[in-house]
Amino acid sequence: MLFRFIAIALLLSILVISPQPSWASPSPPDAVPLTLELLKARLKAPVQLEGSRTIDLRHFVIDLRPDNAEFDNQFYRLIQEQIQRSAPPLGLDLSYSKILGELKMSDLAFRIPLYGKTLPPIFNEAEQAQFERDRRRLSQLNQLSRSLLIQTQVEPVQITVWRGPLLLAQTRFEGFINFTNTFFLGRVEAQGAIFPQDVDWSGARFSRKVNFSGSIFQGEVRFRNAIFFDRTRFSQVEFRGAVNFQSSEFQSAANFNQAVFKQLTNFSRILWQDNADFSQTQWQDKVFFDRDKFGRSLFLTEATFEKAVSFRQAQFNRSVNLRGASILDQTDFADANFAKGSYLNVANLQFDPKQATILGDPGQIGKAFSVPNLEGNEIVMRNLVQNFWGLQQVADANEIEYTVEKLRLKEQRQQLIGTNINNATRWHLQSLGFSEKQADAIIQAREQNPIRSFNELLKIGGVDFSTYVKVRDRIAVGEPLTLTGRILMIFRGLGLSCLLLLTRYGTSVGLIFGIEMIGIAHFGVMFWLIDRFRRLRPKPIVPTRLETLWSLGGFCVLTLMGLAIVFQSSDRPWLTLAYMEATLLPIPLLLMIFLYWKGRYHNLLTTTYFVEDGTLRQLRFLIGRLPIIPDYPFFRERYIPILWDRRWGWLIYFDFSLNNLLKFGFNDIRLRDEHVPGLITTLVWYQWGIGMLYFALLLWTLSRTIPGLNLLIYFK
Repeated sequence: MLFRFIAIALLLSILVISPQPSWASPSPPDAVPLTLELLKARLKAPVQLEGSRTIDLRHFVIDLRPDNAEFDNQFYRLIQEQIQRSAPPLGLDLSYSKILGELKMSDLAFRIPLYGKTLPPIFNEAEQAQFERDRRRLSQLNQLSRSLLIQTQVEPVQITVWRGPLLLAQTRFEGFINFTNTFFLGRVEAQGAIFPQDVDWSGARFSRKVNFSGSIFQGEVRFRNAIFFDRTRFSQVEFRGAVNFQSSEFQSAANFNQAVFKQLTNFSRILWQDNADFSQTQWQDKVFFDRDKFGRSLFLTEATFEKAVSFRQAQFNRSVNLRGASILDQTDFADANFAKGSYLNVANLQFDPKQATILGDPGQIGKAFSVPNLEGNEIVMRNLVQNFWGLQQVADANEIEYTVEKLRLKEQRQQLIGTNINNATRWHLQSLGFSEKQADAIIQAREQNPIRSFNELLKIGGVDFSTYVKVRDRIAVGEPLTLTGRILMIFRGLGLSCLLLLTRYGTSVGLIFGIEMIGIAHFGVMFWLIDRFRRLRPKPIVPTRLETLWSLGGFCVLTLMGLAIVFQSSDRPWLTLAYMEATLLPIPLLLMIFLYWKGRYHNLLTTTYFVEDGTLRQLRFLIGRLPIIPDYPFFRERYIPILWDRRWGWLIYFDFSLNNLLKFGFNDIRLRDEHVPGLITTLVWYQWGIGMLYFALLLWTLSRTIPGLNLLIYFK
């Protein structure tokens, strides 16, 4: 017992003698009224805060109300004299203080004219360049005013310069705050500050970091025409009044994370040169981002828009992240410009088309939406499709469905060639990018239940999001595929690839017509070759040189026109052309090689293989037409052989190719029914079969791009 008592006594003595940690220090003392004597004493003895000499006015009640005019005048005069006498920049710390009345920054710092031949040497090159820009702007405005007879004389413009840091942590301002046209050369820190009245920072320039994190603005906030040269933080700020940042400029990253905007907010005509972070923000009233220029990414992750938000005529150069955001009213992207590579990330977007609306330029806005994967985003994409169908923007609804099918094809490809984590070994998992602990956790989890989705993978302990992003394109989830399932998925993938590459999943009529022109040109010149180049000996049966030039010229013109359309309409034109040529060329070329290798020995060798019905010459729909005339003498009397000696006879072969592929043409041209080599018949029937598939794709694409036909499909 004695030893236990001694040990307890020693422990208590150590706790009493040892210094307390910083977080256990007593709370700051209550604020006391600032008198002239205290002010003079603090001015004589500035303190060092983070390397800067600073006037310490913390924990004071500073009365600047009109009924305390004597102190008010002395307060501004004494501080201004001290600041102007100090060679190094002198800061001001008003943290934890309470300001009664209006705080006028123009009376606190010193003022210099905006116009002048030279500027004080305290400004760096960037600030001097900004002065020159402001001079030009004000000069243009003054000239406009004089031209409109609004203002006959130009009043001298002065600015307020604050050289040192301004510290306002948890300061409470009871009056109006006027910091207009103020240049802050030092940092501004106002974490947790409270502004019950209106605040005006219009025309301010912030050369160093600005931090308003956790502040509360109860009145109207104005930052019009302000420029932030360094990083800006408004995270967790509560804006209870109207907010106006119109025509401001953020040259570095701006952070409004978790801010709350309760009244009308105006962020129009702002230049964001770096990232703009509005993640987890709440917008309880209308907000305007009209004519903004976003140099880098805009983050609206998990933001909530209760009222209308407008991005009209905004310019986006990088991604707009709306992942997990909630849109409860109208969102307007009309006339917005999305640069190449920019997009709207709408993964897990909370959006109900029955209650909210997303607007945008018809035929353009649908191309901007994107999600990283289809899993978990099917409802989001379906709601977007319904939104644009409700607006009768057919092209945009189709673009979103095209995006969905591209993601579906990507999932199928991953299932085929990706590593399934349900049967991968520990070594294989580590080679993909998982750590040893993560691989062990995956193996333990799949032993209980197979991992069927990426969301289940993220729920496994130890698998973080950064690792998932690194490996998600190389792994597959779900049950491993059997041989039969793999074969079926390959065929489904080929069919889906055909729809995506040849029609953009029914979204581009231009693309399918471009492919048609190339197909007509290819088969037209093939038919011309097999019909006009028969033999060289003993008697040549070949076309004239002029006919050859015209025929090859027609082939080149049609092909170039088709290529131009394909490269304009397709997302992956080279892959589209490769897929198309793999369908058009191999079999016809083999048939032609066999034809010329075997030779042709039959009756009517000097007569064309093609005949036409000359009873009616007009543009006709030939869906029921077969490529060969019936084997009946009556039809031989109706169909006469085409004439080789016509000047424009070579056009007939392209017309036949048009008939056979598009089921549409000017003349009813067919293959004769007797003395025709089987290889030629096979070639003609091959194009006819491709034409049936092409015609089905064309009708399907037209049904998806023409609103009247679409109504029959979607509004059942």
